[in-house]
Amino acid sequence: MNKAILLFALFSFYFINSSANPGDSTVERKKYFTQKLNGTITLDGKPDEDAWNKVEWAGDFVQWQPSEGKAPSVQSNFKILYDDKFLYVAYQCYDHAPDSIVKRLSRRDQFPGDWIEINIDSYHDKRTGFSFTISVSGVRGDEFISNDGNNWDASWNPIWYSKTHVHDKGWSAEIKIPFSQLRYGNEKEKVWGIQVHRRLFRKEERSLWQRIPVGSSMWVSGFGELHGLNNIPVHKQIEIAPYITTQVDKYKKQPGNPFAKGFDGKFTAGVDGKLAITNDLILDFTVNPDFGQVEADPSQVRIDGFQNFFPEQRPFFVESRNIFDYQLTGSQLGGDYDGDLLFYSRRIGSSPHGFPNTAPGEFVKYPQNTSILGAAKFSGKTKKGFSIGILESVTEREMATIDNNGQKRKEMVEPLTNFFVARLQQDYNGGNTIIGGIFTGVNREKGLSDILHRSAYSAGLDFQHQWKNRAWYVRGNFIFSNVNGTKEAIYRTQTAFEHLFQRPDAKESELDPDRTSLTGTGGTIKFGKQGGKPGKLGQVFRFESGITYRSPSLELNDMGFLQTANEINQFTWAGLSFQRAFSIFRNARLNINHWAKWDGSGRFLFDFINFNTGATFTNNWQASFGISYNPFEISNNALRGAAAMRRPIGFGPNFNVSSDFRKKIYASINLNGFVGFENTVKSKNASLTLVLQPLDALNINLSASYNYYWRRQDQFVRNITYNNMTRSIVSSVEQKTLRFTARVNYNITPDLTLQYYGQPFITRPLYSNFAYVSSPMAKEFNDRFHVFTPNEISYSNGSYLVDENNDAVTDYSFGDPDFNFVQFRSNLVVRWEYKRGSELYLVWSQGNSPDAFSDLSSPIFNSLFDNAFAGDAGRNIFLIKWTYRFLK
Repeated sequence: MNKAILLFALFSFYFINSSANPGDSTVERKKYFTQKLNGTITLDGKPDEDAWNKVEWAGDFVQWQPSEGKAPSVQSNFKILYDDKFLYVAYQCYDHAPDSIVKRLSRRDQFPGDWIEINIDSYHDKRTGFSFTISVSGVRGDEFISNDGNNWDASWNPIWYSKTHVHDKGWSAEIKIPFSQLRYGNEKEKVWGIQVHRRLFRKEERSLWQRIPVGSSMWVSGFGELHGLNNIPVHKQIEIAPYITTQVDKYKKQPGNPFAKGFDGKFTAGVDGKLAITNDLILDFTVNPDFGQVEADPSQVRIDGFQNFFPEQRPFFVESRNIFDYQLTGSQLGGDYDGDLLFYSRRIGSSPHGFPNTAPGEFVKYPQNTSILGAAKFSGKTKKGFSIGILESVTEREMATIDNNGQKRKEMVEPLTNFFVARLQQDYNGGNTIIGGIFTGVNREKGLSDILHRSAYSAGLDFQHQWKNRAWYVRGNFIFSNVNGTKEAIYRTQTAFEHLFQRPDAKESELDPDRTSLTGTGGTIKFGKQGGKPGKLGQVFRFESGITYRSPSLELNDMGFLQTANEINQFTWAGLSFQRAFSIFRNARLNINHWAKWDGSGRFLFDFINFNTGATFTNNWQASFGISYNPFEISNNALRGAAAMRRPIGFGPNFNVSSDFRKKIYASINLNGFVGFENTVKSKNASLTLVLQPLDALNINLSASYNYYWRRQDQFVRNITYNNMTRSIVSSVEQKTLRFTARVNYNITPDLTLQYYGQPFITRPLYSNFAYVSSPMAKEFNDRFHVFTPNEISYSNGSYLVDENNDAVTDYSFGDPDFNFVQFRSNLVVRWEYKRGSELYLVWSQGNSPDAFSDLSSPIFNSLFDNAFAGDAGRNIFLIKWTYRFLK
């Protein structure tokens, strides 16, 4: 398959080089000269004060999308002034049809309707920047830009000020950015990189002040320059934000249970803060944080053994998370296949790992999450290109309380734990070469020593080098892990799903019950092309190829996220990207991909090929199509520690179409599936999203998805010891999953919003046709299993009884694996930013996981709505959170 990709690459090079447009080879870098403010500016969105006359308007914007390099439909101008505390920017956004300006409202960082933004590279490192976006409706957006525009972190929420005004020639805006919110060096005469970027929503047209050619791999490194910033005082940012929270929980009372009286209440207080150690290094801290306003996680249930991954949503950990990003990832496929993290912040404050020993009739008060006592981050970047990120957090010792007829006792369910991560990077050669490293550590007090590591460490070194205007790159990393604990804890790690040292055919690893530590390694090396000189149609050839390695003993899950160890993954993808409008297209792409996998013994495990294409049309509809082929697969973990097993091969298509997102109503449909040859696997997924914008201030997003998953015979059920052998019980499975999601956002003002999120969810796997694995590597599918005859298996009182030798005596049994899981989660949040950086939250959260486990016969739709909204089974949380931010 790699030969096919090579031929595709050679054809693409010929196509690019034979039609190259020499006019894109050089772009003049613009300069803007600012001056210090004399007089005063009233921030009202109308740049008509005399003070603005001290500097000239800058303009001459060019289109970036859809017709890069051409004149935009409407022009834009801007001015920049400064004083000792603020940077002032004025915009004039001209429009021939002011009545057609789209004034949609949204939450912060949603970037609705028409807007204009300034990106500021105050480090002038040509890699990082700060983005400040203002929409015509007054909604602010702000992002921290890193990796030369490849990462945009919208969780960065600085304090800044803005006003807009619509007039008969278009609209105007004024913004005021405190220097304390930026990071810069102490040189007297500063040169910063800047870019001004405007969106004309009704045409979905983007225009830039500093032209950046289509197909280039640049963003920050292509900015124009801001000159004239002289003798700016050093501003050390100081922000202190205390908070108080009042919470009431209401739920169904359980008679006799002293911990379930139907009503709980609590009052908490804490403080968040920012303290600038220097002008470019800042300390963030939080004491006794509360995240009650954060949206609930979506429901997820898996039957394949892999962990669920949930994105971080807690503000303290979301902000500046890109600093700590360190992935052992091989390719753009990502997901379960190849995307592990050395730092996964959801480990901090997760659910407790232990559960108390209880007797029948005892009641338990169990903490839902581990409390975070405090956390601190130290981060920033110096003028010389040295960036640093350090995070330290301590979580509380958690105890469960057990009641036995009024006698109470406590048992530890989570020990006191310290989490630490440090990330360092140094830029060389103008940011074209980067060397970095990371270290993480988890240390726990004594407790739960049979299941938890006493300490866990990981470290990594990484590099990146780019050349030819950053179009070509080579990147790599190497990582190391070490965990320590009791024999029981390390044995548990060796036999966990991620490792499975107990596999009888695992030549590359050995199970040692006496070990008290485990050390592993991993790494990635890849190279590719991410930009270049486009052809006449704006076509650019891109590709990437590389290898990722994980040793059998690599263990990251104390602080990071590891799906599975003991893999060598090879990946290659190549594609043509058409980034200029042509014919009926605004842009288009063609990609071909190949992945392969081996284990540490050299056994070939996996082969996967994919072709996909997609386009945005001139009417702003979008469509994509792809087809995948899986010609070979062996799974080392399908039988959860028994021998490796050959898996069915097959193919699957995927299709997506979306209507014009600018309209008041638009929709998106996604279809994908997979079919195993010989009628072995069927997977069908369908989702529909409908977005309504009946008012500029009201956005309604409704979606529904249905998943049908069927496997014939090779779904794992349980491993059982029989006659000193391991019997791997398998079956057919039919799993149906249905999910509805509603999101409603209503903006009373840009700073006063009402947000609703609700999701009913059901999944129901039904198992049948039980068997045991007799020859897991047999080439013929049916030869891999011995299917139980009616004389060998029977059902009684929720268990299956197996009599293999037909002597009328049960040889072994296993529980009925069928289940029906229903859940409903919702959040209603009123958020009011009554003062810049100070907020009031009113929150109503509802969680309902009813006892619908055995509701297997009713239709799945009926089961979902009969159970999800059962009024007496839910838990309602009412919360008020008030914060006030003190600034210096």
